Amino acid sequence: MGVDSPVILEMRSITKEFPGVKALDDVSMQVRAGEVHAICGENGAGKSTLMKVLSGVYPYGTYSGDIVYQGDVMRFRDIRSSESQGIVIIHQELALIPELSITENIFLGNEPTRFGAIDWRAAKTTAIDLLARVGLKDDPDTAIKNLGVGKQQLVEIAKALNKNVKLLILDEPTAALNEADSQHLLDLIRGLKGRGISSIMISHKLNEIEAIADSITIIRDGRTIETLDVQADGVNEDRIIRGMVGRNLASRFPDRTPKIGEVFFEVKDWWVRHPQTAERFVCKGSNITVRKGEIVGLAGLMGAGRTELAMSIFGRSYGQFVSGEIVKDGETIEIKNVSDAIDNGLAYVSEDRKVLGLNLLDDIKRSTVAAKLSKISKASVVNTYEEHSIAEEYRKSLRVKTPTVDEGVAKLSGGNQQKVVLAKWMFTDPDLLILDEPTRGIDVGAKFEIYNIINQLAAQGKGVIVISSELPELLGLSDRIYTIFEGTVTNEIEASEADAETLMRTMTSKKKEQAA
Repeated sequence: MGVDSPVILEMRSITKEFPGVKALDDVSMQVRAGEVHAICGENGAGKSTLMKVLSGVYPYGTYSGDIVYQGDVMRFRDIRSSESQGIVIIHQELALIPELSITENIFLGNEPTRFGAIDWRAAKTTAIDLLARVGLKDDPDTAIKNLGVGKQQLVEIAKALNKNVKLLILDEPTAALNEADSQHLLDLIRGLKGRGISSIMISHKLNEIEAIADSITIIRDGRTIETLDVQADGVNEDRIIRGMVGRNLASRFPDRTPKIGEVFFEVKDWWVRHPQTAERFVCKGSNITVRKGEIVGLAGLMGAGRTELAMSIFGRSYGQFVSGEIVKDGETIEIKNVSDAIDNGLAYVSEDRKVLGLNLLDDIKRSTVAAKLSKISKASVVNTYEEHSIAEEYRKSLRVKTPTVDEGVAKLSGGNQQKVVLAKWMFTDPDLLILDEPTRGIDVGAKFEIYNIINQLAAQGKGVIVISSELPELLGLSDRIYTIFEGTVTNEIEASEADAETLMRTMTSKKKEQAA
């Protein structure tokens, strides 16, 4: 399938407005039969909005322009009507019910019946076949909550195959996956392509886009910028970035001249048990130090214990604390809960901003001050004028794209939500910030802005710990890097002397190496 394949989908002059915002402005694109078509753009460019128009989340009548699918103009009223035509969307936040089984999720709302009752035997037989097609070997009676995110993605695709999908829309399908699960998912998408199924893929992982896409439509500020033929146009990551941000990024990381002081924070011989399995340790005698003005990276594979270490340091938020010592400014401090952590100048930006970082029912101003209301309260009454003023100050300094701080955080793009989370913790005026996957699901332009914020924090003399699954990010940001394997710190190396190979070797081995 290629440029000679028939056009299966054409979106013509799609315009979509929300109060005060034109999210899409005359956007057009074409998708050919059996191709992988990527949509790239910065956070807030309109990618997900365009796909919600296509799938009927935003129904006909709420936008202008035409959706032409298999030669006919479509007027989808809802998701069910688009699915009936073989268009299936898999959102970044998976639409699975954790307590139900794989089979129940695959057939939810679409159950096979026999004599007026659900035919679970037929459903299970079909589920086994669908799971085999996506390469998932788990028992179809397994509850979704017992599956990892990678396997849940495969269940979503099995669910789509059960709906006789012809056009599959994947919104950030690998954002929360490790490298192995990501590769498996990409291979599966290639397999679907071989069977004539078209895919539209939204992703910020440009290396994956370059590897899998046949063509790329770039959207900037709600407008179509260009469509690239990956092979014919010789597309690489730099070319995609130029289209996305409207300029060349000479460097993915801003320039920085570190001004590193003395050690002010130490974790000594830190032992923590797994919260459910007492005989399993998630932290095993960990030792780390942080200097003033220093950015320290934590590298490790998924499940190595990076987040467990960070959360347990931040007020014992994970696992069962066994032993260990935290020393700050030369004195041992007791941190038994999150309040203690905040009072002792610690801040933790969670890897899951939508579940642990923000209350999606709150507005921006309330979210900004949430971690330390005492700073703007008197007799337990919040000074709302000060709340608005402080939030506005952070909105401007962090360049949060929103017309007002009264806006709900749920309406912000991922990059702007992450800036609000950073503002929340910067407001507590911490000495040490722990940033867990600070740029996950964020486009390259917004990443650069987040990197600038991290550098500014270090320039103020604060210590910063960065956890990231992207080794180039750790190498580009950090002054010093620790590697972790199975809960054990296996190496400590100056970033200037490190490379991806060295880090990967000590991320996958218990052997501790000396820095070069």
